[in-house]
Amino acid sequence: MDDWPTPLIAAAHLPPESARQLDERGFVVFSGPPIPGGLTRLSEAYDRAVATADPADVSIRSSTRVQDFVNRGPEFDGLYVFAPLLAACRQVIGGPFKLSSMLARTLEPGSPAPQLHVDVKRHADGWPLVGFIVMVDAFDAENGATRFLPGSHLWKRDPDGSENANAAHDEEVVARGPAGSMIVFNGSVWHGYGANRSNRPRRSVQGAFIPRTARSAIDQSARLRPGTAARLSDLARWILDV
Repeated sequence: MDDWPTPLIAAAHLPPESARQLDERGFVVFSGPPIPGGLTRLSEAYDRAVATADPADVSIRSSTRVQDFVNRGPEFDGLYVFAPLLAACRQVIGGPFKLSSMLARTLEPGSPAPQLHVDVKRHADGWPLVGFIVMVDAFDAENGATRFLPGSHLWKRDPDGSENANAAHDEEVVARGPAGSMIVFNGSVWHGYGANRSNRPRRSVQGAFIPRTARSAIDQSARLRPGTAARLSDLARWILDV
């Protein structure tokens, strides 16, 4: 399955303004895909999946991460085949790609802002990378919305750890949006979540696409459950490389 599934992704496109923002700023925010049953069902499915996950798939620090959301239910199937997201992958990666990972991430109340980072260093395996974040809860300045340095994906250096994570950068932009919104970003743009100063968790589903020849963070073939496999479209199979 090394060829582009041209008939399946030919309709994928980004509006010109979104494409420009992705090129110039390194990220864009737009309305996410329709969710079967709506956002209430997505929220319930998220909480159920996190609560019942195998402990081996869970990592708890300032945020709670649960891996393998390809297999957590039909509510999440449409996230990684969303046409504008695939168009962004074509634009940034420039050749055949695949899903590397998709996971839940809950930013806990009181979590401080981390240092800014990039998701993959230039020319390393898995570069270029396209990241996406689906807002299960609204993102705002109080609950730790993702912050970006616009245009930093075009810089010739990566963060070196000296940046002050707690002080807003002069050019920093906070990616706000209502629940159901999607952030799509170039993995080379400097970014990191903000401090969650609210009294509530901030939930999201996030993932990454990489060149098809690179090594995935999750071996989708090894993890694929029978129930998930039965639901997969040809496009989904190509994206998962299964």
